[in-house]
Amino acid sequence: MTMEALIRDSSDVNAEDDAGGHLMEVREVFKIYKEGDTETVALRGTSLSLMEGEFVSLVGPSGSGKTTLLWIMAGLTLPAAGKVILQGQELTRLDEADRAQIRGARMGLVFQRGNLIPFLNAEENVAMAIKLARGKKAVPRARELLGSLGLRDRRHHYPRQLSGGEAQRVAIALALANDPILLLGDEITGELDSATSESVLGVLLDVQRQRRMTVLTVTHNPWLARQAGRRLEIADGLLVSP
Repeated sequence: MTMEALIRDSSDVNAEDDAGGHLMEVREVFKIYKEGDTETVALRGTSLSLMEGEFVSLVGPSGSGKTTLLWIMAGLTLPAAGKVILQGQELTRLDEADRAQIRGARMGLVFQRGNLIPFLNAEENVAMAIKLARGKKAVPRARELLGSLGLRDRRHHYPRQLSGGEAQRVAIALALANDPILLLGDEITGELDSATSESVLGVLLDVQRQRRMTVLTVTHNPWLARQAGRRLEIADGLLVSP
């Protein structure tokens, strides 16, 4: 069966729109990258569900589709076929502006690096994120968030003055600026040493439990993956342990 036929078949199977009580549902998602006459299938009918308040890790070798899946779940890119449903709303039917609005209102994103604006200090970075989320009292709220992450004394430092672990904690504060229901992380401890990774993960777990927030983090780190309540594995664009 051709890839196009597989995609058509999966679309027919998943015609039902009910999200089944889950916070997020990913249903039979395909992603194909084309370069000239060459097609690369990054995701091959991948499905998963996330429940409210759970911490999930996603592992797999490089090139297995982890980051592609994360970007589709965040609405940063669209699949070739399949559905992503957040609280009963199908994100994959929305245009870019509407997806961005939902992302800004309900999701937090933490990446390995590059989240922080270099010419703003930690407090200013977080305050700007709060303002963009239309939050009030941005500076006091930024100070509160940074304090809860152990960065009260580092709030006036610029990204270049922060350690790797401190910068990642500021990135977590950025992701929490809009009080998200879902936090998606991509290799958030990828370049950190073991002690710093443990510290950053401890902070994230504390925040997740306090807020009853759902977290999915992509990682190559076996230790981090084991700390999650549920561990998913992806290989060749398909989940092998749903």
